[in-house]
Amino acid sequence: MRVGSGEFTFEWIEDFAEIPDPESAARGWSHHGITITPRDTLVTFHPADPVVLELSLDGALLNSWGLAVAEAHGIALHNDGDDVYLWFSDIGGKTDPDQAYESVPGPKGPHNVKTTLDGDVVMELFTPPGAVYEGGGYSPTEAAVYSSLDGGNDDIWITDGYGKFHVHRYDKNGNYLGSIDGSEGDTGSFDEPHAIWIDIRKNEPELYITDRSHRRIQVYDLEGSWKRSFGDDFMILPGAFGALGDYLVVGDLGARVDILDENDDLAARLGDNADVMERPGWPNDLDEHGADVRTKALREGVFNSPHGLTTDAAGNIYISEWLIGGRYIKLARV
Repeated sequence: MRVGSGEFTFEWIEDFAEIPDPESAARGWSHHGITITPRDTLVTFHPADPVVLELSLDGALLNSWGLAVAEAHGIALHNDGDDVYLWFSDIGGKTDPDQAYESVPGPKGPHNVKTTLDGDVVMELFTPPGAVYEGGGYSPTEAAVYSSLDGGNDDIWITDGYGKFHVHRYDKNGNYLGSIDGSEGDTGSFDEPHAIWIDIRKNEPELYITDRSHRRIQVYDLEGSWKRSFGDDFMILPGAFGALGDYLVVGDLGARVDILDENDDLAARLGDNADVMERPGWPNDLDEHGADVRTKALREGVFNSPHGLTTDAAGNIYISEWLIGGRYIKLARV
């Protein structure tokens, strides 16, 4: 099946990923990211087990390793020219089917983990300093690194998307530098700063942050000064970023994927299925007892709950969805 039109036409390839332990995966509630590496492989996470998966671009399982996180919610790449690393943002808990999909704390609590491409842990960052966290409440959702290859300083930016709704900045050695919370701008404090992306398409790099529950994106410079916001007139729940040449791909949890031009204007919309959010229990269904079960509403060509997103050099888009059992979709550029 094809979706989109014109230069944004894609072949929809359903459940292309080979996920190990399928019985366990079918019960797990997937809530993780996906990224692409310089060796043209995909890195994502198992829907149920604390296992990192490395896949070919066609979805074949190439490698896997255990990682001491509850949920690799956000997965980001950092290439500093000498080495390539992965950043995993662990929200600190994982929904457990044996506990009626209540969240169960992870082994280390909320934190961020930097590893090599083969899974060796290089750095861990835990709760940032500051009075806002004196009672706890940290729950990081994604990281982005301003790579020296892009003229940056390898600063690390981390969104606390499920906790206190701050965004934190560290230097390349993990030293805390400061925070922003959205109040710096004209549109007010963040409400679920879910994803973060460094835009290097223009002369002046910019920091894009999805202000998800406010239905918008807020934009800063790389020193943390607010510049503008946009999207509240056409977005539902923006929550993931990917680059597509001169365009930006935004995964919207509200059951669609948007492609934006350099002016932040909507150029194309793929797989729009916003009405699915009206189903009781979305992104899942409810059984006769009101318990969460995997949805029966999944259809080829339309989304249910895009959560993780990445792109490759050929212009293909890869999406992981948030639901029991997960769903992995490849949009192959035509």
